[in-house]
Order: sequence, then C-alpha cells, then structure tokens
Amino acid sequence: MAKRPMGNAGNEMKGNTLTSGDAVDSILAQWHRERPDLDVSPMGVIGRLKRCAALVQQQLDATFAEFDMSGWEFDMLATLRRSGAPYRLAPTALFSTLMVTSGTMTHRLQRLEARGWIARVPNPDDARSTLVQLTDDGFALIERAVEAHVANEHRMLAPLTKATLINVESGLSDWLKALEGVK
Repeated sequence: MAKRPMGNAGNEMKGNTLTSGDAVDSILAQWHRERPDLDVSPMGVIGRLKRCAALVQQQLDATFAEFDMSGWEFDMLATLRRSGAPYRLAPTALFSTLMVTSGTMTHRLQRLEARGWIARVPNPDDARSTLVQLTDDGFALIERAVEAHVANEHRMLAPLTKATLINVESGLSDWLKALEGVK
C-alpha cells in the first residue's frame, strides 16, 4: 500500500509542485508520485530540519558579521566567556567542547590571537602547558555579540507559539540523546 508523504495534508498537486505548503512538501509529493511504494516520510523530518538549519545558519552568520566574526569565532569566544572568570580553558577542553581536531584548533587559536581576542597564558598548575584566555578586547566583543545573538534567536523563534517551542525543544532533545547514544 502506498504511503502518503507527511506534512502535506490539505495541499493539492499542480504539475510537479504543491499549491501550498513548504518546499519539502513538494519534494515528498514528487517522491510519492514516482515511488508510491516507498515510505519517504523520514525525508519530511530530515528535509525540514536541514532546511531550517541552513536558514538559521544564514541568520546567525548575518549577526556574527555585524561584529566582523565568523560562527566558529563566536563559538570559541562564547565558550571561553561562559566558562566563567578568569575566562580561560586548556586548548584540549576547547577542542573537545567545540568538536574540532587539535590541528583545526591550533589554526583557530592563531587567528583569534592575531585578532587580539585571546591570549595564551602559562598554566599555573602545569608549567609545560598553556591556557587560552579571553583578552579584554575579546571579552568586550563577546559581551556585545552574545546579546545580539540571543536577540536574533528570539526573533527567529518569535513566529512559534510557546507550546510549539516546548514540543520542538523536547523532541529535538530526545532525538539528540538518541543520536548521541545517551541513555
């Protein structure tokens, strides 16, 4: 039995596209037409998630650009800032938190240091290593940027009801735990 694609209830096909709905509805309808034997419903969830992620990333990047920074620069400065005073971490803590390789971390640290946003300081607990610390300029920058970032996130989520936000957050949290193998 053919399965109807998720998410296009009440939409009508006109040629190869739906008369209403989102871009993913059109893709699902096309697959349903071409492969009615195949349950493509997961494409609805994954497709919408990918499309939302791309659109959200565009909005995030636009906000970061206002501060002459990229997303990864924001993430690194924000990680140091939220670690609390004195706003410093070991490079290994940074790259494990940000899920990048040590080689990528080295390059990124060099760039942030060249911009004057971080400094490498001696580790008082281990003379063989250094810590990464926000500079005064880096601290001032991330303070302004995080305020704009949070305001941007509020703006992006504003069209959703509180109930929808609660359901989306709960569902995504459950799915993330499952994907990460958390019990």
